[in-house]
Amino acid sequence: MKMRKPIVVANWKMHKLVAEARDYVRRFRPLVEGLDRVEIVLAPPFTALAPLAEELKGSQIKLAAQDTWHEAQGAYTGEVSALMLRELGCRYVIIGHSERREHCKESDELINLKLKGAFAYDLIPILCVGERLEERQAGKTVAVLEGQLRADLAGLAKGDVARLVIAYEPVWAIGTGETASPEDANEGAKFIRALVADLYDEATAQSVRIQYGGSVRPENIAALMAQEEIDGALVGGASLDPVVFAEIVRRAQGGEEER
Repeated sequence: MKMRKPIVVANWKMHKLVAEARDYVRRFRPLVEGLDRVEIVLAPPFTALAPLAEELKGSQIKLAAQDTWHEAQGAYTGEVSALMLRELGCRYVIIGHSERREHCKESDELINLKLKGAFAYDLIPILCVGERLEERQAGKTVAVLEGQLRADLAGLAKGDVARLVIAYEPVWAIGTGETASPEDANEGAKFIRALVADLYDEATAQSVRIQYGGSVRPENIAALMAQEEIDGALVGGASLDPVVFAEIVRRAQGGEEER
């Protein structure tokens, strides 16, 4: 039986101006009020973080950034540090999303530095890992996941890793409408947990929460959450509608209460 509290994260990516973000939260908050068996996190663009920190005061909803830099300050034009994000009220930060790995050419070495920078300022990273379609078709899923995780987690303290959230996101399923079967998603999460146990120990592995990401919708979240190794979801497109995302949250915590 799973003892880890599920975590469902809305990754808005590069969507929503500040007024739209505020309107979303004002509509979303009443829909999820009292849902306390799942942790709810919103990850808006940088421009909306400060306004949403105000909108979320007094609620159970946490705030996440979509990326961070690994130094606290310095001559890094265009970057935002974990220290700055913590000041705004962020609790989580997404690191290593496949879109940043691809479009921004982020390496595992840089991702490793970002993880360390986040932990240094008490931000909990949501580390994204996953294979591309051609890698899956070539039977390389396990090798890809192992390579990413060994490099990403290198040198991280056991106590930090125990607080980590890992999002297993098969790249071929992100924004495509294609979803790994619940069983395949669970196998990916199971391998990730076993590797963390190998790198650290079983207690650390059992503390890590592992999400699934990739075309998550209200229709498939319950089946995903029923899997033993899956502790939540990183939701992209379906999180842009407050009603749809609220439904995902309700089904993720195992209830579809009338509101």
